[in-house]
Amino acid sequence: QVQLVASGGGLVQPGGSLRLSCAASINIFLIDVMAWYRQTPGKQREMVAAAPRVGSRIYAESVKGRFTAFRDAAKNTMYLQMNSLKPEDTAVYYCKAEKVGGTTTDDYWGQGTQVTVSS
Repeated sequence: QVQLVASGGGLVQPGGSLRLSCAASINIFLIDVMAWYRQTPGKQREMVAAAPRVGSRIYAESVKGRFTAFRDAAKNTMYLQMNSLKPEDTAVYYCKAEKVGGTTTDDYWGQGTQVTVSS
């Protein structure tokens, strides 16, 4: 089992920055992929950024060049640095952990944190 606690959301003006945190209850070296998703009312949850334990990070086209996902193993935490925020980035952001074992993958979700970009 993996518990994830997301934090760092809030209200920010367009062009501003926020850093989201996702603290894991286990050593994140044991987590194969940590990712951020977001969801707005009436829409499906979409992947924003993924930080695998091994390999390159992956970003949605809409956030490339503005968002950076990174893992801090010393704190068992994954972060999402969000710069140049736009109103369309407004959403509830969720962190996810994926543990691959044999032929199955176990997914764990944190609670959401609201990000609102508005003047």
